[in-house]
Amino acid sequence: MTRPVLARVRPEWVDHYGHMNLAPYVAVFDMATDVLWPTLGLGPAFRARNLGTFAAENWVSYRREVRLDDPLAAESEVLQHDGKRLLIRHRLFHAEEGFESARCELLFLCVDLLARKVCLWPEDVRAAFAAAASGPPPERLALRR
Repeated sequence: MTRPVLARVRPEWVDHYGHMNLAPYVAVFDMATDVLWPTLGLGPAFRARNLGTFAAENWVSYRREVRLDDPLAAESEVLQHDGKRLLIRHRLFHAEEGFESARCELLFLCVDLLARKVCLWPEDVRAAFAAAASGPPPERLALRR
């Protein structure tokens, strides 16, 4: 399976062990979120409605190391959602060799950007979440504690 390259491991992402350090994984998962958002009615169009998504929690699992200049690809899935929350999973792959390098679960909140308070997702966005929901159960995070 060929996946489009999202990024390549940059020199500043590599640690003294010669592999990608932990913090850049979160940055790459954030890039994957930026790719996912427009498919769910989020991103610039959502912000134009004075609404935004704030990350409330994340969990990362490192599976296999990647090294300098390795091409990275991501797959994303909607796991669960409710009136104010969205739980997604990103899986990061070596884009040429195909192995999974890491995965991340992220919990997002819908936020009214003018009031800076959590609010309800618009109905059209919730419908997009429902249409996209295909993932298996979350491994670590939950909509509510």
